[in-house]
Amino acid sequence: MSEKLFEVTHLSKRYGDTTVVDDLSFDIAPGECLGVIGPNGAGKTTTIRMCLGLTAPGGGRIQALGLDMPQDALAIKAQLGVVSQFDTLDPDFTCAENLMVYGRYFRLPDALIRERVPKLLEFAALSHKANAKPGELSGGMKRRLSLARSLVNDPKLLLLDEPTTGLDPQARHLMWERLQLLLQQGKSILLTTHFMDEAERLCHRLLVLDHGRKIAEGKPRELIAGYLEPDVVEVYGTGALALADSPVKALASRTEVSGETIFFYTQQARPLLEALSAYPALRTLHRPANLEDLFLKLTGRQIRADG
Repeated sequence: MSEKLFEVTHLSKRYGDTTVVDDLSFDIAPGECLGVIGPNGAGKTTTIRMCLGLTAPGGGRIQALGLDMPQDALAIKAQLGVVSQFDTLDPDFTCAENLMVYGRYFRLPDALIRERVPKLLEFAALSHKANAKPGELSGGMKRRLSLARSLVNDPKLLLLDEPTTGLDPQARHLMWERLQLLLQQGKSILLTTHFMDEAERLCHRLLVLDHGRKIAEGKPRELIAGYLEPDVVEVYGTGALALADSPVKALASRTEVSGETIFFYTQQARPLLEALSAYPALRTLHRPANLEDLFLKLTGRQIRADG
């Protein structure tokens, strides 16, 4: 995957005295899913907007499909598919009509769009809803229709901004299945998400942003191995937080407290678990380190306001 389908170089954006995106560089290869994760206000959505030509960069360069954004915005957008955070489906049109009208925005021949609509509805598992309007659909169905609509122009690259936010677990899994199919077909995806399981399941590589800067980049499992201890023991229950100042703490490489839970990060969990058996009133969960641990280590546990 040495060829670059999409490349961002030294991208920056300021609003007044606030730097929203700060010297950001990344690229996407054909057939690759690049995930962008970070806390609220990290610059994810602003980056997506600049990649789409909706916001002018303050500096840097965006190249897509051999063209430059925003100079060649129309030619680039003709080969992109976009699913935004919020549904933009037309409530007055049926599912099939939403796809038909959207295809006309790309000046595709009606005959070609009509040929594609049944296949797109089938891909989205919405063939039985072809004549239903968006108001009659569940949240998961609306998101799948938005995904199907983004494919009407047969794009090479999809930009998906938190595509499964607000969906129940079953709807999310069905959406993941569809995105996996697109990757198998050779599509490339730029995905922003707050769901770490989604990022680990779909993304070949991850970009971790904070305060507009890239603070880590790499394959999910390699990032986890590079930044974290392999084992995590979560302890919660009455009196759990007192363990942060007890001899048990010495059995872990480091500890973190979040709410009423203490997290022990360790290279070897057995001695720690044996010591915790002396506290039968406490509840413990032993698990391998995951992307959520990585995210919290790199960006902190402090809840932030939307930005």
